Amino acid sequence: MMTQKQKTITIYALPLALLSIPLAGNLFSEEVNWSGADFLIAGALLFTTAFLINLIRNRIKKQSQKVMICIFIVLTIALVWIELAVGIFGSPFAGS
Repeated sequence: MMTQKQKTITIYALPLALLSIPLAGNLFSEEVNWSGADFLIAGALLFTTAFLINLIRNRIKKQSQKVMICIFIVLTIALVWIELAVGIFGSPFAGS
């Protein structure tokens, strides 16, 4: 059984693991071309998501509410990520 501290560490370690994938791609491949700003924005999005999920985990008591709010947070961040990556909505937010 994981303790609260171990769960919190796992939640905050996941963004680091995810950011290591494009970092390895930058180092070993010509096809991945992330700048420092790309890593900064991705890190901000991922760590904000981790923070919000951890906050929800600690503040909300009902399991069903926790799951629904966390799903909403993940879907919102996914939409923002997709908009930043390819400009699916064509907003000025994505540089269109």
